[in-house]
This record gives sequence, C-alpha cells and structure tokens, in this order.
Amino acid sequence: MHGLFITGTDTGVGKTWIGSKLTRLLREHGIVIAPRKPVESGCDSLDGELIPVDALQYFHAINAHEPLDTICPYRYSKLTAPDQAARDTGQPLSLEMLIDACQCNDDHFLIVEGAGGFYSPIAEYALNADLAQALKLPVLVVAADRLGCQNHVLLTLEAIKQKGLQTMAIVLNQVSSESNSDLNNQAALQNRTAAPVFSVSYGSDNCDELGAFIREEVAP
Repeated sequence: MHGLFITGTDTGVGKTWIGSKLTRLLREHGIVIAPRKPVESGCDSLDGELIPVDALQYFHAINAHEPLDTICPYRYSKLTAPDQAARDTGQPLSLEMLIDACQCNDDHFLIVEGAGGFYSPIAEYALNADLAQALKLPVLVVAADRLGCQNHVLLTLEAIKQKGLQTMAIVLNQVSSESNSDLNNQAALQNRTAAPVFSVSYGSDNCDELGAFIREEVAP
C-alpha cells in the first residue's frame, strides 16, 4: 500500500491542518490522493446528519472527488475516544472495519489520519498504532511546538519503532501565536533522530518544504 499514516503526539496538535495542506500540495503536482479519516468523534449535527469537521477538510482538499462517506464512514457525536463513542451506540467498532475503510485504488496515494496519539484507542481492542501497523504505512508525526514536545515526540518515535514501522518525518506545528522559537525544539530533535524534522509557523500556509520531501521520497 502506497501512502502515509498521520499521527499526533496528542489531540489538538494540527494533524488535520497538516494533512489537508499536504493533500492539496501533492495534488497540485499531479498525484492522486485518497484521504481517509476513517473514524471521527465529536461530530456536529446538521439536518439529522453527523458532519465530520476534520474529514470535511480533506473532502475540500480533493475538490470533492470522493464522497465524504468514503473519506469518513464512521462518525459519532460524542466527544470521546472513538472506541468508546462506538460502544455507546451499541455497535462496537472493530479494527477490521477501519482497515476496510482505508482501502483505495492501487494507483492512489493513501493519506490516513488517525484519532489522537499513536497509542490512543481507535477501535475495540485496538490502538492507532495497530491500524498503522495493519496498513503497513510509514508514519508522519505531528506535534505542537511547545515546551515538553521533545519528550512526547521521542516517546512516539519509540512506539513507532516497536511496531516495526518507519517514521517518515516529524512536523513541529506552532499551534498558537505564543509558540516560543527560543525553545529550539527542531534542532534538538534533529540531533536525536534520523527522521527529518520540519517546522510550520503559526498562521503560515507554507508546507512546501514538507510537501517536496514527501513527493520526492515517497510519491511516484
């Protein structure tokens, strides 16, 4: 399977923002993208339908070339871990269901976004790590560029290694205007890992460097 799995060191670190930007950039270079956010909790309700806000960003990033139901088939209103949200509906969510939801044509580049961190539960008896392992995809790690993120990133990298997967790259995302560049997290992490470390400034639309790296290293 050709693609990548996007995970975060926590919730709210900007996985969807980074993933949808990458989707647009790769499409601009002629790469056919199949984005998948297979499960999303905390969905808004509109006219009786649950709207997955994160998946909707991917839907717009590919100009609606795939149905939203294909991008995100499992949606829950409750803002809890997906396994709990599904269980509360009386219809538990299995890892196999998510694997099936992530399938795409062989000539498409698959971008799968998980839910929460790498070891966060995503289905009954399954973590995000288990889904990434089942799909055999390299992992893109997104972290909020703030004090303490080095520990979170390094723990995530160790977890990825334990699953026998490759870390494609690390993205330090400045999620607020208060991000402190004096922390020097990018350089510090680059000294501790072979995976490239990218930094995205707060309010910036520029993911060109990251997009170029992924295009050259992974995409056909």
